[in-house]
Amino acid sequence: MSASAALMVAAEGGIIGDGRTGANLALGVGLLGLAIGWLALARAGGRISIGNARTGGMSAIAVGLAGTALAVLHLATSSGGPGTGNGLVGAIVAVPLGLGAVLLGRRALTRSCGADRPTDRMTV
Repeated sequence: MSASAALMVAAEGGIIGDGRTGANLALGVGLLGLAIGWLALARAGGRISIGNARTGGMSAIAVGLAGTALAVLHLATSSGGPGTGNGLVGAIVAVPLGLGAVLLGRRALTRSCGADRPTDRMTV
């Protein structure tokens, strides 16, 4: 099974379950990305000393993009409208969650790059 076929099966809800399964998967991945991004941002700010902020930021970006892709794929393949039980509203909510994870990861990367740079200027 190719990666695109696996994403299609996941977005459509899989073989078992109803149409909400794909939206719930996208919501879970988006929330996971937000949590990873928040922790990476806390690491970059020095509030947490465990782990690497750059790795956390890149992970949040990757997980957020995956959640957004699953949500958009579910939106594209779902039939009917909101309230029909196919998970359309859940997929609509999952898109900003995934994008928020991407933004938090990007911010953590930006903050961690600034902390790693040596100061080249002489202070007078």
